[in-house]
Amino acid sequence: MKILLIGAHGTIGSAVDHELSQRHEVIRIGRTRGELQVDISDSASIRRLFEQTGKFDALISATGRVTFAPLGDMSADDFSLGLENKLMGQVNLLLIGREFANDGASFTLTSGILNRDPIRTGASAALVNGAIDGFVRSAALELPRGLRINAISPTVVQEAMGSYAPYFRGFKPVNAAEVALAYAKSVEGLQTGQVYHVG
Repeated sequence: MKILLIGAHGTIGSAVDHELSQRHEVIRIGRTRGELQVDISDSASIRRLFEQTGKFDALISATGRVTFAPLGDMSADDFSLGLENKLMGQVNLLLIGREFANDGASFTLTSGILNRDPIRTGASAALVNGAIDGFVRSAALELPRGLRINAISPTVVQEAMGSYAPYFRGFKPVNAAEVALAYAKSVEGLQTGQVYHVG
């Protein structure tokens, strides 16, 4: 398969690349690094990406930015990053990408644990993650041509605990390699409309 991996150089993206590049052609895409670049908050940038890649069999989005801040300090503007980047960025990867996807292609988005198990400063992430999970379940009902869509919803990963441990006290982290298996299941399996919880 020809797989577009967005966020290929992040902690999770690198593990996904390691897992899938053994069996498939993986095109590594990042915001500033990689074989190709994309700003998922910009629809024109997304379209340019697909014009460069051409047809594909699977798209994985292992990216998305949100604001972490105390709710009491946040205004509507503080939610914009997550809404425009992680949420609508990933939605637009599907809306624009479906034009370039081969029949039967899959889209795998990334949400996260915080809409199920919230933390202090995580209101924006919780909002966006819940929206992504709902979108995936709904969009799967209407996609044509055998197209599939799933989301991966991981807990905090072990490799990121150096930075995130103070925010995730009491959480049991998982290895990025374990999270990568869920992406492989989404890409190489047959299910659609699923939210794969890891951890």
